[in-house]
Amino acid sequence: MIYCGIDWAEKTHDVALVDDSGQLLAKRHITDDSAGYRILLDLLAEYGDTAESPIPVAIETARGLLVAVLRTGKRQVFAINPMAAARYRDRTSVSRKKSDLGDALVLANILRTDMHAHRSVPQDSDLSRAVAVLARAQQDATWNRQQLSNQLRSLLREYYPSALAAFDPWRNGLCRREAHELLKAARTPARAARLTLMQLQAALRRAGRQRGIEAEAERLQEVFRADWAHQPHLVEEALGTQMLALLIQLEAACMAADDLAKAVEEMFPQHPDAEIILSFPGLGIQLGARVLAEIGDDRKRFADARGLKAYADASPITRASGKKSSVTRRWVKNDRLNHAGYLWAFSTITSSPGAKTHYRRRRDDHGDWHASAQRNLFNRMIGQLYHCLQHGRLYDKALAFPTSHDEVDTVAA
Repeated sequence: MIYCGIDWAEKTHDVALVDDSGQLLAKRHITDDSAGYRILLDLLAEYGDTAESPIPVAIETARGLLVAVLRTGKRQVFAINPMAAARYRDRTSVSRKKSDLGDALVLANILRTDMHAHRSVPQDSDLSRAVAVLARAQQDATWNRQQLSNQLRSLLREYYPSALAAFDPWRNGLCRREAHELLKAARTPARAARLTLMQLQAALRRAGRQRGIEAEAERLQEVFRADWAHQPHLVEEALGTQMLALLIQLEAACMAADDLAKAVEEMFPQHPDAEIILSFPGLGIQLGARVLAEIGDDRKRFADARGLKAYADASPITRASGKKSSVTRRWVKNDRLNHAGYLWAFSTITSSPGAKTHYRRRRDDHGDWHASAQRNLFNRMIGQLYHCLQHGRLYDKALAFPTSHDEVDTVAA
C-alpha cells in the first residue's frame, strides 16, 4: 500500500510517497499549474496508481484546483486539519523543526497509521457542490452587508441622528434603496434640513417607491427639520464624505447579496434533495440551500444521525475525568451549518405547533435556557432530516411531533 502526502502552498507544493513501513519512496516539488499537476499524476502512476486502485492522498485543504484534479475517479482525498497535522509532527520530533517536505511526509504517515480515524472528502455531486458555492457566497455577502450596515449606523450616530430616526420605521432601514438615495442627496444633517418636498419625493421615486410618496416625504421633512445636535461644520462635512465612501461599499454588498440570492433560487430547486429539504417547516430556499451546502448529498458521508448532529454542534459532548463529569456544548463544529441551524430552529418554533410544544417543554419541564432549548430542537430536526434524506421521504409532522407525550419521548429517544 502506498500513501501520498502533499504540503499545499500558494504557488508550489511538496509531495511525499511512503509505503506500509513508513519508508520514503519518492518526493517531488511541483508548481501549482497544469504542468505540476501532470507531474504529480505521473508520479502516482509510476508507483501503482490506477483508476481501480488509486493511491489515497492527504492534504491540508479541501478546496482549489489541485484538490479538484485529485478528486477525479475513485481516489480518496483526506483534508487534514492543519492543527491535527501539527500535533502529528510532534510525535516524531521534539525539536520543533519544520520543513515543507517534512510536512508532506507527516501527512503521508497520517494515512499510513490512522487513515481509519479520518474522514475523506465527501463524494458530493457537481450540482451539490455548485449549490454550496452559491449558498456560502450568499451567506458571506449577507454577513458582509450586515457588518457594513452596522458600521454605517455607528458613523451616523456620531453626527447624523436625524437619518437614523428617519429610517427607523423602515425594515432593514439602512439597507434599503430609499435610505441610500436620501443619504446621497444629503450627506449631512444641515443639508437634509434644507431638502424640499419635491427633492424628497424625487429621491423616493429614484429608489423605486411607488405608493405613499407624498406622505412619506412630509414625514421625512419633519424629522430632518426637527431640533438636533450638530458637529462643527467642517467636522460634519468630513464625516459626510466618510459616510458616502462607506455607503458605496454597502450598496455593492446589498447588490451582491441580492444577485447571489437570485442565483441560489435558480439552482437549488434543481437538486433532487430540494423537495425533501423544503418540506421541513422553517426551511425556505435560501436557508435550505445553506443546509444542503454543508451536509452535501453523499449518503455515506455520515455513518448515522449522531455524526451529522455532532458535525452541526446540535448534540452535546461529555467530558469525564476521574470522578468529574460534565455535559456541555461543542465548540469544534461547522460554523455555517450551526448558524443555519440556529435560524432554522428559531423559525420552526413559529411555523410548527409541534416544534413550539417541544421547545416549551424543554423550557418548562427540563429548565433549559432559550439557547439550550433551541439547540435541542435543532438536534431533533437535523436528525429527522438525516432520516428523510436517507430514505427519500418527505417531512411528516404527524411522525415528527406526535401529540402524545409518551410517543414524543419515544421518538426523541
